[in-house]
Amino acid sequence: MTLQVAREEIPALAELGVVAFTTTREAGTFGTAGSEPVGMVMGRWWSLVTQLGAFGPRFATARQVHGNRVVSHRPEWEGWLRVDAADGHAAPDPGTALAVTVADCVPVFLAHPAGPIALLHAGWRGTAARILEAGVAALARAGCAPAELVAHLGPAICGRCYEVGPDVHQALTGRAVDAPATVDLRALLADQARALGLTRLTVSPWCTRCDADRFFSHRGGDAGRQLAVMVRPAHSA
Repeated sequence: MTLQVAREEIPALAELGVVAFTTTREAGTFGTAGSEPVGMVMGRWWSLVTQLGAFGPRFATARQVHGNRVVSHRPEWEGWLRVDAADGHAAPDPGTALAVTVADCVPVFLAHPAGPIALLHAGWRGTAARILEAGVAALARAGCAPAELVAHLGPAICGRCYEVGPDVHQALTGRAVDAPATVDLRALLADQARALGLTRLTVSPWCTRCDADRFFSHRGGDAGRQLAVMVRPAHSA
């Protein structure tokens, strides 16, 4: 099936049979806090949900709170599930599409060749709170060794553009600074991934702030949001 949505796909995950992508500005916003009518935004959501139904009967999202909670989804339900207060999803079984909204934060994609997948929303708080570790642990409970995982860090603000205050910088790096300084969230997450035993990692070349003509950027003043999506198609899809 060809998805009718403008997106940046992930070749490393496609090789595993996983449908995984981040939408682009051309696809329109998936955030409801901007000036666009909510009905128009929700129509965009429902169009995508309908298309993803070809890959399985379940679609999981959450009210994101910049924490480190990762919810594991079993296949005992159907439809669109919206979890309260979570920033990550894991699907040990095929047929469950996962999505997180982003606009400078890092969408973290994790997949195992045998089938389980996870998708995380990692801003600075989630990165400092080790949401990546929580996602890897969720897949470990499904029998996936970290060294066997394939990871991808999607479009996000780059280390040249992301300036933070001294407190945030220290929370992320452990190093004290006396003035605002830049930090690279994807580089930090890559270091965390390697420390957890992951060896197969790719990183998107896109910066949401530098490439604001292609992606929404919160730091760039956008109210719009991209959607990161992944699903392992059900055998019957």
